[in-house]
Amino acid sequence: MEPLTHVPKAHREWNESYYFVFYDKKQNIGGMTRLGFKPNKEEGMTFLFLFLPDGTVAGYQALERKKIYPEGRTLRVGSMTHEPLSDGRWKYYFQDKMTVVKDPEDLPKAAYDSNLILKISPVKMDLIFAPIHEVYEYSEHMTEESRKVGEMSGDAHWEQIALVNGEIIFEEERYQIKECMGQRDHTHGVREWTHIDYWFYYVIWFSKDLAINPAAIITNDGKKSIGGFIFKNGKNIPIMDIKVLDQKFRDNIIPISSKLELVDALGNRYILEGKAGPTVPVLFKDEAGRISVLAQSFGCFKLDGIDGGYGSYETLRKK
Repeated sequence: MEPLTHVPKAHREWNESYYFVFYDKKQNIGGMTRLGFKPNKEEGMTFLFLFLPDGTVAGYQALERKKIYPEGRTLRVGSMTHEPLSDGRWKYYFQDKMTVVKDPEDLPKAAYDSNLILKISPVKMDLIFAPIHEVYEYSEHMTEESRKVGEMSGDAHWEQIALVNGEIIFEEERYQIKECMGQRDHTHGVREWTHIDYWFYYVIWFSKDLAINPAAIITNDGKKSIGGFIFKNGKNIPIMDIKVLDQKFRDNIIPISSKLELVDALGNRYILEGKAGPTVPVLFKDEAGRISVLAQSFGCFKLDGIDGGYGSYETLRKK
């Protein structure tokens, strides 16, 4: 595993981030959680979103003063913990109440409009993440131009796919999670959300032998930072180029669909098509009043005509 923490640079917005996403396709339940630490601001934040089988979404967010992390080996903000275990696995644990809304797009609004809240529900999540491949680090395989443009989202970026087991207890409903697909992400560096023109980041699983993680930052003047990999038959193959063939958004913010051409380090070309599902929009506003929206969604994907891909569909757009 990569080092758990890194020495922060002097920039006020230097950030170390830990992300986990999973989806149980059989039970139609999935979620994503992020811990973000800004030691120069003595700040820790977290969110947990659970997309439930009935189409509703449950959300939890916390922001607290925190300069030192981890606590022992545990990364924690509020009631959300990410804990690396000594054998290379990770434990993701949460126990608290979550806000449930009917329409995922209403989740951020529920903080100031209680009429949008369906209920406040007790939730317990206890999941174990067992990796199925070696950690992949983006910048080791990126071109100089990609690294330079990518500095807006951090200096280093690790990804790892796993099988996830455990349980989620939502009110009286108990979901046994058995070998569903999941992935973790770890980044550090300066991340100024409102300075990025556009990014997309997909975590896509087809099977235990095929998964794809294409990611890109695209500036308004056409510069690109390309990252990600294709996991195929036990090997990580770097993605070296991504061409956007088509992308659609509602209100220029909420993702609808995309069509990309991917080129890997072996020279292979792929056509990836995706459709986003219900979306939770997370708003970021800086001191100058600039606003960006991070859209968190799950989607379905097709690779060179092969159906059955599924996973997270994330975009960031300026509002």
